[in-house]
Amino acid sequence: MEKEPLKGFGEFFKSRRQSLGYTLRRFCLEKKLDPGNISRMERGLMPPPQKREKLEEYAEHLEIPLGSDEWYEFFDLAHIASSKIPADLMEDEELVKKLPLLFRTVRDLDDEKLDALIELIRRA
Repeated sequence: MEKEPLKGFGEFFKSRRQSLGYTLRRFCLEKKLDPGNISRMERGLMPPPQKREKLEEYAEHLEIPLGSDEWYEFFDLAHIASSKIPADLMEDEELVKKLPLLFRTVRDLDDEKLDALIELIRRA
């Protein structure tokens, strides 16, 4: 059985690269990256790197402002692609204690209720 391609990170990466006006070849040539690996990553055939330094390098190449919503989304998508909880969340002991309850709650929500919860959190 063929593994389903990873979604999210690669699409974000490609969209950001294209919004900067780069073709894949030009981006990789200017940034000294392997076009084969970047192409596979963008198509979800290869997982994103997990080392913070490499992700920061990619974020810089993609001109993602440090600490912006896009910055956090970029890192979160990289962790999600590897089924990991972002490290900055795992450093908060009180939050970690509450994660099991959050996971149980989210599992029981349909799409409409989940969207409502997300909106409530955003307004908080």
